[in-house]
Parts: sequence; C-alpha cells; structure tokens
Amino acid sequence: MAAVLVLVLDAGWQIGARELANIELRDDLKDMSAQLGARIALSSAKSDEDFRSDILNKAKKYEIPLQPEQVTVRRSGEGFTATMYLAADYTVPVNLPGVTVNLHFHPESGPKIR
Repeated sequence: MAAVLVLVLDAGWQIGARELANIELRDDLKDMSAQLGARIALSSAKSDEDFRSDILNKAKKYEIPLQPEQVTVRRSGEGFTATMYLAADYTVPVNLPGVTVNLHFHPESGPKIR
C-alpha cells in the first residue's frame, strides 16, 4: 500500500512540476508580448531573434527542453498599435516505473495573429 502511495505522489509531483513550469513560461510569454518598454520609448524594440532567445532562456530557467524551431514569434503593426504573438510547442517526459508518459504543452501569449 505504501509503495502505491509513493508512486502516486511521485507521478503527481512530476506532472505538477511540469504544469507549473508551463504556466510560468506562459505568463512570461504574455509579459514579453506586451513590449511595454518599446511602446513608451523606454527601450528599443527587440528583433524576432531577440524574443526567441529570451524565450529559450526563460524555458531553460524552468528546465523546459526547448529548441529555437519550437518557438513562434509573430508581430503586426508598429508603435502603440503593435501586437505580438509568442508561442512555444514542446513535449516533456514523465518517467514512471515501467512507463514514460509524454506531456505536450503549447503556451502562448494570447490570440494568434496572422
């Protein structure tokens, strides 16, 4: 009975940790897409590659295995009317005794722009 409880707690811990990391990354994507500094001229606008690099660094901080090709950066408009869409698409394994379950995540900053 105790072994089953340990297995359930371990699985819950692994899944919970990955869900929390995904939520943190999603929140960062939303914050980054706001680009408040560039909109009010406190900083220069970042390039798409700058955003991609920032997202990869955030993912690394949360121990999310993310590659540049898994990151989407889209923008539309300029200045105060600019909109930014940031997203990532990744899968992380949860290792349980005898089986590995892959969890798929797709955090995004908000509505997709074309």
